[in-house]
Order: sequence, then structure tokens, then C-alpha cells
Amino acid sequence: GGGAYGAAKAGGAFDLVRFVQQPQVLARIVSAIFALIVFACLVGDGYTNVAEHERLFCVFNHNEDACRYGIGIGVLAFLACIFFFMVDIYFPQISNTTDRKYLVLADLGFSGLWTFLWFVGFCFLTNQWSWTRAEEVYIVADSARAAITFSFFSIFSW
Repeated sequence: GGGAYGAAKAGGAFDLVRFVQQPQVLARIVSAIFALIVFACLVGDGYTNVAEHERLFCVFNHNEDACRYGIGIGVLAFLACIFFFMVDIYFPQISNTTDRKYLVLADLGFSGLWTFLWFVGFCFLTNQWSWTRAEEVYIVADSARAAITFSFFSIFSW
């Protein structure tokens, strides 16, 4: 018997191999890696300058909001993955079904919200990339495409 939200299993010994093989843990690890790739691409190569200007511009059609949005949801998604990863580790030790229910609902709600935000981010970055002039993005085009690609993958991993 599983009990409510797995409460019958509370208090068991921690098994790392079994823990990592759980589908929600694998999805969380993949989501964290995708988020890391998105915000690393945007922080590392998301800004460039042109010869006529001294300041840096976002590679996505010079729209600073596109870079900020991608970096913001990437960083917050990565931090949320770490938080929920820690919750997953601690979860078997929680015997109170009410606490378990709220943690499961918080995870479900946050995952739904972040799926939507990744979808918006993918559409926003793709739209801004389509309006970007090719002569302004010499070297950083691959990083911009990677940010778009992994924001798309993140929709499904969340």
C-alpha cells in the first residue's frame, strides 16, 4: 500500500541509486541542465557590441528584455530545480500527509507555471531572433540558437 502521497513509505533509509532512478528526479536533473545551458548561453554570449557603439546590446534584435527574460527564467528554474531536488531527498522522511500534499501541489503548480514561462520564453526569443540582422551576430549566433533550442526542450522537461 502506498498511502496518501506515499506516506506509508516515510522514514526509510536513503538509497542514492534508487533515488536517482526515479522519473521525477531524472526530469529535475534534465531541467536543471537545460536551464543552466540557457542562462549560460545568454550571460556568456547573449550580449555583443557593434563598431559604432561602445555599449553592449542583446543579440536578440537589440531587445534587452529578451536577454533579461531568458536569463531570469533560466536562473530561477535552476534554483527551483535545486530546491525541489532537496525536497525530493527529504520527502521520504516526511510522515505528515498534509505536508506531503502541499509539497506535491507546490511542485505540480510550479512545474505548470514554469512550463508556460518556458513556452513564452521560447516564443519571445524565437520572435526576436527572427528580426535580428545577420550582420550583427557574427560569432554569438550559435549561443543564441542554443538558448532558443534549450528553452524549447525545457517546455517538455518541466
